[in-house]
Amino acid sequence: MDENHNTNTYDASQIEVLEGLDAVRKRPGMYIGSTDARGLHHLVYELVDNSIDEAMQGYCDTITITINADGTLSVADNGRGIPTDMHPKEKRPAVEVCMTVLHAGGKFGGGGYKVSGGLHGVGMSVVNALAAWLEVTVRQRGKIFFQRYEIGKPCFDLKVIGETQSTGTSITFMPNDTIFETLDFEFNTLKNRLREMAFLNSGIRIILEDKRAGREAKREFFYEGGVSHFVQYLNRTKHALTEQPIHIIGRRDDAEVEVAMQYTDGYAEAVYAFTNNISNPEGGTHVAGFRSAITRSINAYARSHGLLKEKDENLQGEDVREGLTAIISVRLPDPQFEGQTKAKLGTSYIRAAVDNMVSENLSTYLEENPQDARAIVGKCISASMAREAARHAREQTRRKSVLESAALPGKLADCSEKDPSLCEIYLVEGDSAGGSAKMGRDRRFQAILPLRGKILNVEKTRLDRAMSNEEIRAMITAFGCGVHEQCDVSKLRYHRIVCMTDADVDGSHIRILLLTFFYRFMRPLVEQGYVYIAQPPLYKVSKRGKDTYCYSDAQLDKILTQLGRDGTNIQRYKGLGEMNADQLWDTTMNPETRVMLRVSMSDALAADEIFSVLMGDAVEPRREFIEENAKLVANLDV
Repeated sequence: MDENHNTNTYDASQIEVLEGLDAVRKRPGMYIGSTDARGLHHLVYELVDNSIDEAMQGYCDTITITINADGTLSVADNGRGIPTDMHPKEKRPAVEVCMTVLHAGGKFGGGGYKVSGGLHGVGMSVVNALAAWLEVTVRQRGKIFFQRYEIGKPCFDLKVIGETQSTGTSITFMPNDTIFETLDFEFNTLKNRLREMAFLNSGIRIILEDKRAGREAKREFFYEGGVSHFVQYLNRTKHALTEQPIHIIGRRDDAEVEVAMQYTDGYAEAVYAFTNNISNPEGGTHVAGFRSAITRSINAYARSHGLLKEKDENLQGEDVREGLTAIISVRLPDPQFEGQTKAKLGTSYIRAAVDNMVSENLSTYLEENPQDARAIVGKCISASMAREAARHAREQTRRKSVLESAALPGKLADCSEKDPSLCEIYLVEGDSAGGSAKMGRDRRFQAILPLRGKILNVEKTRLDRAMSNEEIRAMITAFGCGVHEQCDVSKLRYHRIVCMTDADVDGSHIRILLLTFFYRFMRPLVEQGYVYIAQPPLYKVSKRGKDTYCYSDAQLDKILTQLGRDGTNIQRYKGLGEMNADQLWDTTMNPETRVMLRVSMSDALAADEIFSVLMGDAVEPRREFIEENAKLVANLDV
């Protein structure tokens, strides 16, 4: 072995031991997912979850979240207060242990909490680790206790600063700017999450206030109806078939189950599941139990009342879930999740608990409300008939393999590469832009599918009618992966589906129609990150024979400041068709130079809500959304 190898000896001295909260600061993504805006807001949710846990035990009924004028954030509750007495093992106040030791808390079998969302016990300590400074105030035992931390370490011992007859905890912190990419708390982001928490915990008042200059706002959430009000809120943009949601509450052994469901005249299924207030976007055993119960109950009612004849096949799961909005909320002491993200509940016994409870209550409801029952069953039978019609239409759009070229859309310019992971398809607005894209593309891996005008708004359309739309049929055929329950990502022909529309109002409308189609008909493509939005330039700035492309007004101003306005020519691109093939390639399609946005499913419930608001029939919620967000729009079209 030569000398160089001797200097690279791997021994015990090179093993780094991270003590206390150092591990959190070293690898924050392991604890909060990321250090961008999403991770920043996760800090708030960790603190709110602790207050919610107090509320779930019946000790707290008001939680206040304040974005302070200086950019810090405070979470306060009127619970029991974090214990301030000395910890028997650590020999220091319990509140200090909670703030400085990972996996320290009242959720590990010590009797502090029967049911809890924050099971890892890392919430407060992680917030403290990732804060530049944090202050905790505890009202308990007739006294007010206070302690300040900087970079995770206490500045002084816990001290008494006053007296009080109230109880509770208040935490204020400033995120560490050396860790986070942004320190800007978004009022609307917090508002959506806190509204959800208030729905899931009936009778709890959650107050959100923004005290920053020029951004002052305040919202209060309080819902005595719990998940029943949640369903009504989600259906405010739709036409419900029943006046009130079906609301089911019960207990099986040590599990609490609460379900609310209501059918609408729409076609999309909107079922959301929660375990101990934790969202489970991938469902799990509680969702399986719910689905089994409603399919069995509705079929049984339809058979016993002659709504389904002997010769008729049973209604399938997708038939009885069409137009259904439902919230499934379960609480249990020790939930088991599949994976680290808690996206899917794996606790086995909860399936039978939900199944039995929903089956009993839904069967009773249908018998006691025959008018509602007939409307629901009629809706399901109609969905079954449409499913059969759509099945025949789908057969005509099925692409047997990625190698098959027969019966492909006439306007599709396919690529020669057959490995889907290397292929991308551009959905282009109009024949003019399609022509430029076809000439400018790299034929080896880039396919082009021009779309004529605006596609059908599938938010208002059942699958069988959507399948009769030429543009939608062309996309389904080109992608080759099927739709709805049959959507199989393994059969997808292109692993990058790029929406490339003009940078004007019509282009934005076409883009949202496309995204609505993907979300409602091919959601796995969005969930797994196969859908993108192209970012063509808005301007070409020319001076002394050199062209510079600008993708925003801010970028244009910056370039003009650098180049000066004298002798500078500015071209505003109104549409992709105005660009030459080489320009379109250089700016928008060349993998070396282009900018694309990947469409993600960071919040499925919020996404579902916004699609219903913007693309549904109800006008009032859309007007409210526009009024609330109008100030965020600089200009719709130039």
